[in-house]
Amino acid sequence: MAYEVNSETIETDANGYLVNQADWSEAVAKAIAEMEGVNLSEKAWEIINYLRDEYLNNNGNQPNERQMVKHFKGVWTDEGKVDAKSLYIHFPKGPAKQASKIAGLPETKRKGGY
Repeated sequence: MAYEVNSETIETDANGYLVNQADWSEAVAKAIAEMEGVNLSEKAWEIINYLRDEYLNNNGNQPNERQMVKHFKGVWTDEGKVDAKSLYIHFPKGPAKQASKIAGLPETKRKGGY
């Protein structure tokens, strides 16, 4: 499997995760999201950027859903209740796995997080 972005072929593994993380860009994220059927809202981008920041600047940390909920409870203060459902609204196939794929990160091998 591969993604075509701006006349360039972006190589992926069998599950659609980028082989080379350096190939990631917002255009690549949009192409992956389109294939996944995900609308990249402002909050979806916040999740993607949080995952990228954690992975790239925190020794390859890939937060699970519980950690993501805890983080966004402090960020989305105008949202009211923030729970796992709040994340699944943006990434219906699982915020940890699907958002990581769109963020250009390696596939996480663990389960959801609860």
